[in-house]
Amino acid sequence: MSKARKVLKNETIAIIGYGVQGPAQALNLKDNGFRVIIGQSKAFKKDWDRARKDGWVPGKTLFDIEEAASRGTIIQILVTDAAQRVIWPKIKKCLKPGDAVYFSHGFSIVYKDQTKVIPPDFVDVIMVAPKGSGTSVRRNFLSGAGINSSYAVFQDATGHAEERCLALGIGVGSGYLFPTTFEGEVYSDLTG
Repeated sequence: MSKARKVLKNETIAIIGYGVQGPAQALNLKDNGFRVIIGQSKAFKKDWDRARKDGWVPGKTLFDIEEAASRGTIIQILVTDAAQRVIWPKIKKCLKPGDAVYFSHGFSIVYKDQTKVIPPDFVDVIMVAPKGSGTSVRRNFLSGAGINSSYAVFQDATGHAEERCLALGIGVGSGYLFPTTFEGEVYSDLTG
């Protein structure tokens, strides 16, 4: 954990989406001492209110999607696959050289010709895919058990993508991390 904190000490992790995986990963990262903000559309009032109830403060740690993506250096896109396609243009225009785009499922990248989720070449594209629901990720974290996760690097623009990816995997509460590819994760998820 100390190495993970060192790797990410200057990073602001923007969790985009406070639905299924977002709350667990955000709270675990926060509890582990990382700098975390939330990007959530107010149009989804239930998720916005849940974020507020969990202690995220509008204008300080809780923002709309574009504001959070602009403030973050690691943008964790944790909305559904269908929503990723819709919000991607907003996120893409906020990306800066050296940022990282993080997924917990590789679908949008593997099927980028259909989804149009095509990251620019100046960002890292990484994935940590917990092998359980968001509620399991949080419950296992709170019990001290952790949850197994696969991880992958699709694009290494900074030369530090894998290091960032592993640090995030530790931060979100992975008990064990095993390497895969975006394609391997998607195909095993679709057929498993």
